[in-house]
Amino acid sequence: MTGYIIKRLIAMVVTLWFIITLTFFLMHSIPGSPFNEERNTSEAVQRNLEKFYHLDEPLYVQYGMYLKSVVTFDFGPSIKKSSQTVNEMLGRGFPVSFELGIVTLIVAVFSGIALGIIAALRHNGFIDYLAMTIAVLGISVPNFVLATLLIQQLAVNLEILPVATWSSPKHMILPTLALATGPMAIIARLTRSSMLEVLTQDYIKTAKAKGLSPVKIVFKHALRNALLPVVTVLGSLAASILTGTFVIEKIFAIPGMGKYFVESINTRDYPVIMGTTVFYSSILIIMLFLVDIAYGILDPRIKLHKKEAS
Repeated sequence: MTGYIIKRLIAMVVTLWFIITLTFFLMHSIPGSPFNEERNTSEAVQRNLEKFYHLDEPLYVQYGMYLKSVVTFDFGPSIKKSSQTVNEMLGRGFPVSFELGIVTLIVAVFSGIALGIIAALRHNGFIDYLAMTIAVLGISVPNFVLATLLIQQLAVNLEILPVATWSSPKHMILPTLALATGPMAIIARLTRSSMLEVLTQDYIKTAKAKGLSPVKIVFKHALRNALLPVVTVLGSLAASILTGTFVIEKIFAIPGMGKYFVESINTRDYPVIMGTTVFYSSILIIMLFLVDIAYGILDPRIKLHKKEAS
């Protein structure tokens, strides 16, 4: 596993470098300057601003400075909010986004697994059809549409939950539901299909013949192997949840990174765009790496194969 981990770490660095490079050149390929919208600012002032932020330098020089900022994790001041640095924005907004993302992931994983197990154990019954109907709806409805419906019904019409902001546990319910429904549906369908396959295996039949309780058979013998497909998609699901928080945060006026990221794109605030992209890309790459390690822990055959390969 040591050789495998080293190879993955190298691949992570290369992947992050590719994302950094792609983001940089795509961002600078857009015509114009972040200061073009400053209509009341003279050309001389705009040139001074561009010089201050090194935007007048050749592109390869800016690219080198960009890589240095990534290595030192110092993304400098925001262009549009010069009194704040990008690091300060990350320190202020990311904990909120991370909290929302983690709560959403926990809700999606546990509810999805539970729904999938129930559907598999009640295969072709009413509960199975109901669970899969919920799953299909969860996959089909985009989270921003679901967020709007939840606000309209639960916050405006019924006045059960608060509409926006992030000041109490109640404020977490609607955005968490909006974000968790889609991943929950995917996990439920994967768990159901995997459980149905595992429950037909010979070792499960042997466990039943030995008189083991259904609970012990499901949770001790079947669930571990049934969760392998779920673990496989956890990395991509975590990515969709973290990136999906940007839109949901904007809808629910949550003071997370979504507010800064959306505003930075609209105003072409280069340091904020670069800082948030690099920061979130690093987190997602690390999460995918951890998912691979967890996959090897759940299935020892994979770990053995990696040892032999190394």
